[in-house]
Parts: sequence; structure tokens; C-alpha cells
Amino acid sequence: MPASNTKLYTTSTALHYLGPGFRYRTGLYTDGQVEDGVLHGNLIVRGSGDPVIGGRFNDNDRTELFRQWADTLRSAGIHQIRGDIIGDGTIFDSPPLGSSWSWDYLTYWYAAEHAGLSFNDNTVDAAIIGTTAGRPAQILIEPNNTSYVEILNHTLTVPADSARRISYDRPIGSNRITIANHVPEGDTIRYSLSIPNPTLYFAHVLRESLLLEGIPVLGRPADVAEWSIRPDYDRLTLITTHESPPLADIVNVTNTVSQNMYAETLLMTVGALFPPDNSDDRNSHQKGLIRQNEFLGSAGVDTSRIALVDGSGLSRRNLVTPHMSTSLLRYMWMLPDGELRDAFMKSLPVGGHPEGTLRTLFRSGPASMNVRAKTGTIGGARALSGYVDAANGRTYAFSIMSNNHLVSTGRVNEVIEAVVQMLAAYPHNLNANHTE
Repeated sequence: MPASNTKLYTTSTALHYLGPGFRYRTGLYTDGQVEDGVLHGNLIVRGSGDPVIGGRFNDNDRTELFRQWADTLRSAGIHQIRGDIIGDGTIFDSPPLGSSWSWDYLTYWYAAEHAGLSFNDNTVDAAIIGTTAGRPAQILIEPNNTSYVEILNHTLTVPADSARRISYDRPIGSNRITIANHVPEGDTIRYSLSIPNPTLYFAHVLRESLLLEGIPVLGRPADVAEWSIRPDYDRLTLITTHESPPLADIVNVTNTVSQNMYAETLLMTVGALFPPDNSDDRNSHQKGLIRQNEFLGSAGVDTSRIALVDGSGLSRRNLVTPHMSTSLLRYMWMLPDGELRDAFMKSLPVGGHPEGTLRTLFRSGPASMNVRAKTGTIGGARALSGYVDAANGRTYAFSIMSNNHLVSTGRVNEVIEAVVQMLAAYPHNLNANHTE
């Protein structure tokens, strides 16, 4: 089980098919007429699969785009909306969760649902603030204290010298989140919690944001999937289009912080935009996996034995060998396309760097600030695969995976780090015929 090493396969596939300069384009449309400042119709957001709308690339200002859209609507003469705010995420037709994901992951940000229209990583952000010992903590929710979720505050503030206790629960498919943390006085716990139906969430928060910007919306937020007839965009009026950052930047986040929802979205994007022949009976995920398999074969990976069922690595049904991973890493290293190669290499976390999933490893030794590698962790599985520059002047691709271990993850990390440090210190006196 490669865990999040699966993202090496997903991001390389996305860069191969889409290119590092690819940008998602999300359209804002109307289906009615504007009279005396009133839109007699609906506002429709046509999702393109963009996973990063929110605060990721704009200093955590989650609703900046929605405020910009409010300005654009006013410039178009729209000061009131009589209809609904409708989200359209139908560019993807896959289930919102990956194959065989563990049900007890689903409250947490790392198992957020994926969709063709996403907002704020498909999570709400909670700040749980310790007050006075014996009293409940204060809970603040972003964006805009949205009413999309109902928060049940079962928290307790404990003395300042007490330990934190973390407890969150959201029944599957529900918008009701129970937060039962123990928070020391003066402490603040910040955490992101997943929500159901990202498309409806997008429409809901957009409507709330327009109201805050002084644009009354008389209708409700809605998911276009509720409609019996899909919009005919050729007959609608395009108000504006939002472009995402380039794919290279999205891939960077996907690998550096191991963002699962982004990985799933990248795989579905490949499937939606590059559907294989005779695949009409397959969903976007399945089409993406077919295209991925084709790419991996061309990259020299043994696809006769590989089993990949999602894009992120949360599924325990993903199965690869270390040799498959090093074959892929070698291929990406040797790419003649420098822009594509650099986008992949720069996306890998750096050992000992303060940002990324390797920030607590390789803080010293020859591998510190030297190794670039993708981590992977799920219950009973730990992996690290990437590149390290050795003392002999060569760069080595490596893949280390541990499955079904009974020792702690920390102990496995110690062993993995020791192996990579040994590679980084590899001596100069190699046989001339040695190939890595």
C-alpha cells in the first residue's frame, strides 16, 4: 500500500496530459433578463473542476472571489437577484468519495468530498478557543460563520497546564458537526472539517457573500443536479470567467501538503478532458485511471501488476511495488521537457524544510535540505519515495514502503530516515559500471 505515494502517479499523469500551464476556467452565468437593476432569473456557476477556489492562493481570504463577483454583478447593472444561486459540478460524474475509503476518515479535511465545483478545500475551518476552565470553549467558523453547517459545542476548557483532547464527529451525509475538544485556557485549536455536497456548499456560501455585499438574493442555493434539465450554456449570458493558478502551482500544493481532494480532482480532470475511446460507461475517475495506466506504461512502469483505484492514496486497495515508483521517478527525472520536469520536481517536499510533510524529518545530516520526496501515511502503512543527492555526486531515486508494521509510525520514520541518510552519504569509490 503506497498511501500518499499514490500522488506521485496522479500528479505526473496530470502534468503529462494537461501540461504545467493548464488553468481551470469557472464561468458565472445568468439565464434571465435584467430590468431596473433586478435579475429576473438565476445565477449559475459552471464548475470546471477547479479545486483551489477559496483562500489557498490569496492569503487565506476565502471569499475574495465572491466579493469580486459581487462587484462584477453591480458593474453589469445587477443589484438584486430574484432567482436561485445554482452550482453546476457536473463536469465530473464520479461518486464524491474514493473507492474503499475508511468511513471514520470522513469527518476530517483529508477525506473531503470531491466535485466539479469546490470551495475552501470542501471544508469549514474551525477555531476552538479556550475560555475559562470548566466552561465551554468558544468556536468560530470560517467562512463567514456560514449557516451551511450546524455546530454542536460539546467542548470543555481545561486548566492551562492540561493536555488537549481532540474530538470531532459528523454523521455521513449530515451537515451537523459535533466538536468535543478539551482546550487549555488561552489555547486555540484550529482544524478543518469536511462538508457534504461541495457543489451546494459553493452555492450556499456564494449566496451568503452576495447578501453581505448588499446584493439581495430572493432565491435559494441549489445544486444543478436537482434539475431535471441541464443548463444550455450557449443560450445563457456569461457574466465573467475565473481562471485558476497554473497546474504547476496546484500540483505543488498537492504533493507538498499531501492534499487528497486536489489529487482526486486532478485524476478526474484527466478523465473528463481526455476520455478514452469506448469509455462512455465509465465515470470520470475510471476514465482518469485508464489514461493514467496508459501513461505509466509509456513511462516504463510495469502496469501488468499495478493496482491503483484512487488519486490520493487513501484507499487500502492501492497496491504498487517500490520498483514501480522508482521507474516512474527515473522517467520524470529524464524528461526532455524542462518545464514539465521542473513542475514535478519542485512539487516534492524537501527534508527539513519548514513547509511541507518532511518538515519534521531530516533536520540534520547529509540528507537535510537535500532529499526531495513524497511521504505516505495511512493506518499500518508508511512510505517515502523521491530523490537524494549522494556524496559521490550522483542523484538516486529511491522508494521505501512499510506495510502492516506493529511498531509506531515514529519508529518506522526513524528507519526510513536512516536509510535515506545513508544514501545521501554514499561514498565516492563506486564501481564504474554501477548504475543506480
